Amino acid sequence: MDGLDLIKTFREVAFRRSFSRAAISLGMSKATVSRYVAELETRSGVRLLNRSTRSLSLTDAGQVLLDRSTELVTMAENTLNDLQAHGSHPRGRLRMSAPHGLIAGWLSDVIAEFIKRYPDVYVSLVFTNDDLDLIEEGIDVHLTGGRIDDMNLIVRRLVQFDMVVCATPAYWAQRGMPQTPEDLSRHEVLSYSAKPTTHLPFETDGRQYDVPVHSRMEANDAVALIELALRSVGVAYVPEPLAQSHLERGALVPVLREHMPRDHWLYAAYSQRRHNSAAMRAMLDFLEQSMGALTEGPALPPALPVAVMSPGCARFKAQEQVGSSQ
Repeated sequence: MDGLDLIKTFREVAFRRSFSRAAISLGMSKATVSRYVAELETRSGVRLLNRSTRSLSLTDAGQVLLDRSTELVTMAENTLNDLQAHGSHPRGRLRMSAPHGLIAGWLSDVIAEFIKRYPDVYVSLVFTNDDLDLIEEGIDVHLTGGRIDDMNLIVRRLVQFDMVVCATPAYWAQRGMPQTPEDLSRHEVLSYSAKPTTHLPFETDGRQYDVPVHSRMEANDAVALIELALRSVGVAYVPEPLAQSHLERGALVPVLREHMPRDHWLYAAYSQRRHNSAAMRAMLDFLEQSMGALTEGPALPPALPVAVMSPGCARFKAQEQVGSSQ
């Protein structure tokens, strides 16, 4: 075993605060992980971890090694990945996670085309609206429409998308179409949110503000809210791409389009401590290319009369950008 392997194993134990969890993450036995850390302590001549039957913590020397080894390990892994990339071919298992509703839209086409192009890659999809520990769950690429504040993750902006306020023509005919965001206070709102809220965000002339509403129902799964809106239960405030097919056929009619916020993004996130395989790089590149194809599409007018069926749907907006969400 070389020194870099020992340091990488120690770092995983330090991050996980557990030999068992580190072993699962690294695909090693607990005994091997323990042996690697012990060997590193022997070579360095200092104790790096305080161990007890109930807890594990870093010594002062262990904290110094953890802090100073970050740049070393990152540089070594990036160099190795760059060398392998010249002759590597995407293959093996690629595990991805995404919100439930995403498979109902463009993601199905993206995944289908990807597995046709890369027949040696096996894609495993996990659909969830919960927060995930990518290392613990073995996730290579995570797609999300929310901000990511985990500093251990690398985040790529894929494409910007709109939120939409919409309801059925029958609902608008019965309750009237709102002319301003404040008019929603007299409507039954179905709001998309992972946390309880009685306010919805809007933007007018570059000014962002929240509008208090009566929320008939909240859910962290927009597809469920769309299904209820289609039954004229209330007004849905959801990511527009997920409602696209219903907007295009006029089953749902949008309102207040000129007041919708413009800062929503679809992100791809992956752990900076996870091996950047050829399959993973291929998927990230393929996602970015696919986003570019989504920039061409029909757009809806700012407002529609209740009697008019919607001729099209606003699409993901043109902006292919890679970077952090911070």
